[in-house]
Amino acid sequence: MNQKLNCVMIIDDDEPTNFISKILFEEADCTRHLEVLNSGLKALDYFTNNKPGENKLCNFKMPDLVFLDINMPCMNGWEFLEEYKKIKNRHLEKPVIILLTTSLNPDDRLRAENNPEVSGFESKPLTAEIIKRIVKTHFDPAVRSVATML
Repeated sequence: MNQKLNCVMIIDDDEPTNFISKILFEEADCTRHLEVLNSGLKALDYFTNNKPGENKLCNFKMPDLVFLDINMPCMNGWEFLEEYKKIKNRHLEKPVIILLTTSLNPDDRLRAENNPEVSGFESKPLTAEIIKRIVKTHFDPAVRSVATML
């Protein structure tokens, strides 16, 4: 991908996972900024208190891509998505949200498939191949135009 995403966000409470994800995104060189938040509450605050062009936490637009963990304390990924639905209309640009989880529960996958806010469901750990596939699928104009024709 020649063009970089403005901002990618990872919402995950697991520090070792976040450390590995940071390295993978640095190596992939597909984003100008990587925002890592360790809770659904912090992510909700990010979306609630920032407007496009006035982003306090990073000097870029709202995230193009969000990786969201399901199992987190205080506010899990599902709870975050419920609250996000209430505030998403404040932002013109909607991020692609990918659940990135260790959950093996088939109900979680089914719930993700039926949630209009969620664009994908991936198992941890994040890999370079997953990043490339998601970026290509959701952000490469050639791939998107073919997908809309199907």
